[in-house]
Amino acid sequence: MALPFIPGRTAIGAIAAIMTAVLAALVLGAAVATAAWVTAAALASLIAAAAWDYSASRRAWRRSSPRMTRRLPSAFAIGVTSCVDLALEHVPDARGDWHCELYDHADPILLTEGMPVAVMVRGGTRVGVTYRVTPAARGDVTFAPADVRVRSRWGLCVLLERLGDIERRRVYPDFAQVARYAWLAGDHRLQEIGIKTYQQRGKGTDFKQLSEYQVGDSIRHIDWRATLRVDRPIVREFQAERDQRVMLLIDCGRRMRADDRQEAIGTSHFDQVLNAVMLLSYVALKQGDAVGAMTFGTDAQLERSFMPRKGVQALPALMGQLYDLQPTPTYSDYVAAAQRLMRTGRQRSLIVIVTNFRDEDSAELRSALRLLRTRHLVLLASLRERVVGELLTAPLTNGDAAIDVASAHVYEQARRDAFNRLAARDGLMVDAEPERLGVELVNRYQAMKRSGMI
Repeated sequence: MALPFIPGRTAIGAIAAIMTAVLAALVLGAAVATAAWVTAAALASLIAAAAWDYSASRRAWRRSSPRMTRRLPSAFAIGVTSCVDLALEHVPDARGDWHCELYDHADPILLTEGMPVAVMVRGGTRVGVTYRVTPAARGDVTFAPADVRVRSRWGLCVLLERLGDIERRRVYPDFAQVARYAWLAGDHRLQEIGIKTYQQRGKGTDFKQLSEYQVGDSIRHIDWRATLRVDRPIVREFQAERDQRVMLLIDCGRRMRADDRQEAIGTSHFDQVLNAVMLLSYVALKQGDAVGAMTFGTDAQLERSFMPRKGVQALPALMGQLYDLQPTPTYSDYVAAAQRLMRTGRQRSLIVIVTNFRDEDSAELRSALRLLRTRHLVLLASLRERVVGELLTAPLTNGDAAIDVASAHVYEQARRDAFNRLAARDGLMVDAEPERLGVELVNRYQAMKRSGMI
């Protein structure tokens, strides 16, 4: 059982002084018995003083009713540094100052800066402390009561106290990509992140607005009543069909555990997949489509399912289902996932399969795609490891380097051939490095909307 205190600096200094004095007396010829008696008496007096100091200080500390409160963000984002504000206070009628050392117990997956911190709390005052945390992984995090070391009145001991409540928060994927998209979309600058934009007039079937005729507009879209009313040609503009369904089928199996960028937080392949899912979901929801998600490649009890919803407000709910997903060592059964989706999703939808494709998966994946395409439009998105691309262009400095480069070419060719076989029917495929996956998915989704495929 841990003691509720530790010796203070004053007590350690007093013990050192007693030992030094006794040693000096023995060197000068004092009797050993006398030195032992004096040492025992001094230590007994010190222990008695320390006991009184501990008891009096503990009572005074408890009477002052110390409280610690935290001000936390409503949620955290992986790899994004946030500030945590602490407030330490005593009751207004407390007397005296307390010298404390505070260490807040943040979750182990949070990298902390600024802890522990020394503070001095005056009676009836409030002391604020701020430290920074950076989440290193997604999931749930817990803040346990903080450890407080309080120096006693005489400094002979240090009280070990706990303050604060248990609080829990979530660590989500980084919303920076979605926020940047929304900002650039408002300024019509999406080309800066590689998003293609098109000004389309007279396309689609959903009426958008009336506008003045321009050269190139279809004559069959002229609104003759509006034209007669304003005495100039007016055409109807149409937009891409809304009220469609987009279903995300996310692989959480062993292939998704790959990570060739381990030097940075939040850049693993699966983290990038969730970032891409958020971006595509946001764009689809903004365009009026309903978005849902389903996972596969995990144990049955860990599988997630989110029925399609409309409106941008559905994005937080979707992330609430996916934020703590982690890839597992489990084999990904594409056919079983397709069968499960066919049982639950009977309305025609755009199915986006996000996986890490290998050429040996061709036969099984082809069967799954064939099943899904009987009812749905299917887009297959696969991750391409950056390290393979680096090996393809690596210099041939020695024999080992030549073998590595040749192996990379063989692997890439086999993978490309398998992709071409799968894409033989409609070519709805995306093959991109993880950090480019979101942009490529959005571009392909918008191209499909523009062409009227969905």
